[in-house]
Amino acid sequence: MDKKNGTVGIREYVALVLLMIGSKLSDDTAALLYDKLKNAAWMSPIIGGMLSFIPIYLFLKVMTTLKDKNLHDVNIYLFGKYFGNVLSLLLWMTGTAAIIIESRGYADIITNLYFTKTPLLAVYGVLILVCAYSAKKGIEHIGSVAWMLVFYVKITFLLSLLLSLQKTQFNRMFPFWGPGIKEVIQEGTLKSSVYFDLLFLGLITPIMSSMKDYKKGTWLVFVLVIIEISGSLLIYELMFDWIPISNVSYPFHEAIRYISIGRFLTNVETFFFPIWLIMCFIRFAAYIYLSAILFGGIFNIKKFENIIPALGMLILLIGMIPETPAYTTYFLRNHFLNFISPLFLGFPFLLWVVAKAKGEFKHEKSNKNM
Repeated sequence: MDKKNGTVGIREYVALVLLMIGSKLSDDTAALLYDKLKNAAWMSPIIGGMLSFIPIYLFLKVMTTLKDKNLHDVNIYLFGKYFGNVLSLLLWMTGTAAIIIESRGYADIITNLYFTKTPLLAVYGVLILVCAYSAKKGIEHIGSVAWMLVFYVKITFLLSLLLSLQKTQFNRMFPFWGPGIKEVIQEGTLKSSVYFDLLFLGLITPIMSSMKDYKKGTWLVFVLVIIEISGSLLIYELMFDWIPISNVSYPFHEAIRYISIGRFLTNVETFFFPIWLIMCFIRFAAYIYLSAILFGGIFNIKKFENIIPALGMLILLIGMIPETPAYTTYFLRNHFLNFISPLFLGFPFLLWVVAKAKGEFKHEKSNKNM
């Protein structure tokens, strides 16, 4: 990936990641965790974050050492053209599968809860069309929009959670460890891939304002999303208890239906929905752009932006295949998160070991001493 005139600064980067990972608190992630961990589900993001600390540290070590290379370039440099492309292709297939599963889930949320009489194909088509169009504008544009909107989005979500506190009961936290410490640690490990986006964002390092901003921004947003997701899950639990949550696919959207402001503002979900929808557009626009970068690198397509429309069409066509969507997307996403967590935790170790064996970190030290 060639460095362009435009750059992504730390503000845009942090805003983008906050919207990409933070939005997971509004989909079926909560239901997945509560189904296994019961009232201890809010601990899963904390445990997953603790386990992810070393892999993310090693990943940042490699990426900041091999400057001016994105994730695909690093794969080629460390593993050679053949194995590097195979590894990148595996990452592309994983990332694209995640886009398909999660975008279909968001289309189901819109049709099931807000536009019940609108055909799924129309809703899903508009979602992908808007996201693909935004992705075509470039990650700099997406990051700038994310920075402009992140405060409004986060303040709105914080307001919704604070309003939810009026219906909470703190005794729902107990028993504290839910099904047991062993189960909590195991499920937290299996769901650590909720932070997988941090690896894929290594594809935009050449257009970051500086590697220092990239490193600092990654650690900052990593801490923020752990607090945000864990705190939101805890509020869901205190509001509903874990049994209703495990039987509800989208706890956030159910929560805002219970919120009222005074005697007159009772349907406040109509206020929160547009903000949530904007966040969806930003998230999937970034995903599609990252997928296009990786695909373009693998097949040596310099103007990779030109494949974004075709990529969007592919996502739409495959995403429309599953039937009984509420069950299918829930089942697929649960097993998918479990499947890619070892990849998320192990891939940075592989990069670091190979880079260490090739003496890349010695080169970094020698360059600093010059």
